Amino acid sequence: MSNTQVTLKTTAGDMTVEFFEDKAPNHVANFVKLASEGFYNGTVFHRTIPGFMIQGGCPDGTGMGGPGWNVDAEFNDTPHTRGVLSMARAQDPNSAGSQFFVCHGDANFLDGQYTAFGRLVSGDDTLDAIANAPTKPGGEGSSPVEPVKIESAEVTTTEA
Repeated sequence: MSNTQVTLKTTAGDMTVEFFEDKAPNHVANFVKLASEGFYNGTVFHRTIPGFMIQGGCPDGTGMGGPGWNVDAEFNDTPHTRGVLSMARAQDPNSAGSQFFVCHGDANFLDGQYTAFGRLVSGDDTLDAIANAPTKPGGEGSSPVEPVKIESAEVTTTEA
């Protein structure tokens, strides 16, 4: 049995996540694959809403891009609470690809509709810094003035 974590090294600090391989094995495998291939390096958190979530993983920084494939939903009983890692998607439940979000607050209305597949084990201060950064006016007010960049996503695996 192994324990895999990914550390997102950002311009605002580091966040390390562990995964729920038993609840969402395909989402975990997809995220780890993308991280290990450097897909997330240089991407930004393009959508931030304090008290709700921070969203990243779009290769073009707009919220419209992805890796070129989708991962089918793996809804589970994990509640969307602060620090939970979940996959963003379009209206189609099976449209997740590379975009993810980390809950900044409790978002139980997402339970059973989005695939939760991990949680922060460190970097709570970084989550706060990203979520509370100034955003541009207009729309839903969630576009950061100066988006935080993921400099690298580092995968570590230890034997349990």
